[in-house]
Amino acid sequence: MIDEIKIKNFKAFGEQNLHFSNLTILSGVNSSGKSSVLQSLLLLRQSHQQGLLPDIGLALKGNLVCIGTAQDALFESAKEDIIGFDIFWKDGKKGNWKFNYNRESDVIEIASSSTDPQIYKSSLFNDNFHYIQAERLGPRPYFEMADNEVRQHRQLGSRGEYTAHFLFVNVDAKIPNEKLRHFSAESLTLQKQVQAWMGEVSPGTIIKITPNLEMDLMSLQYSYGLSNPYRSTNVGFGVTYTLPILVALLASEPGTLIILENPEAHLHPKGQAKIGELMALAASCGVQIIVETHSDHILNGIRVAVHDGKLNPNDVQLHYFQRQKKEGFAVIEVISPKIDRRGRIDKWPEGFFDEWDKSLEILLEPVEE
Repeated sequence: MIDEIKIKNFKAFGEQNLHFSNLTILSGVNSSGKSSVLQSLLLLRQSHQQGLLPDIGLALKGNLVCIGTAQDALFESAKEDIIGFDIFWKDGKKGNWKFNYNRESDVIEIASSSTDPQIYKSSLFNDNFHYIQAERLGPRPYFEMADNEVRQHRQLGSRGEYTAHFLFVNVDAKIPNEKLRHFSAESLTLQKQVQAWMGEVSPGTIIKITPNLEMDLMSLQYSYGLSNPYRSTNVGFGVTYTLPILVALLASEPGTLIILENPEAHLHPKGQAKIGELMALAASCGVQIIVETHSDHILNGIRVAVHDGKLNPNDVQLHYFQRQKKEGFAVIEVISPKIDRRGRIDKWPEGFFDEWDKSLEILLEPVEE
């Protein structure tokens, strides 16, 4: 697992150190640097996939992330044209990458790399990895098939575009972590477990996947008990948006790295809390999860799991990002609250999932008649 990352002169950060655990929650106001942290990891993976690491530079455009120009990647107040990433793993391995910003060609070139070659076999770079971005594929009549991505590399696609194909291929495979088993499921197969956990989002949902092999497409439909199957386009967004997240969490072996953006999208509060619980269960089994979220329900689902003894509080890392004005400039400050065995959090900085409390205080104030 990744233990720590040090970022230098990348996007929102001049210098920033962040610790990670089994389950790491990134929260904060919009445009405060959360995505920059995720992009630092995604850039390294993307650059390695495109054959640019360790010897050439950074791939700023690809299927995982598109930064734009090289100037967009450089911290705007950088005192030198160098971008750096240092990553430390819990087993003692470390990687150090430094890049030069070439202003003439507007590219990011490798300056130095001090890494153990074994690092490129870690989950950040191998197939034990899932990234589900915020802008996922919503309901549609058909979804892509991709034998290479699904069968050889066991990928779902960053937008969840291969999820239906993945489920079809692994329909009878057992989930690797029995601790994630939903009590209502008939068996440990991936299909039954996904269906049972989906029931927390949309009760009674039955998932039906039909291949159209001639066109390399998958039809995704849902039914409810005795009803005829509905096209996904005739069912709420939340079901299809949640599906790749459930599959990634349930199908991942210990040692897998999962990066999730806004898993709460289109979900009602109970569904969000249950996704938080499932993330906690996966993290307790040795899956490393880094999630960016604005949902207090996701957080509370994790807190309840800690309270119930399903996840060690030491395996949870919270980071809250906020902008502060200093000497006329807006700088990013990261505050890292701690969670205890009872699921309680030791400090609540301004803006840290406190909007409900603020609204409640106003509602409890007497009103002049």
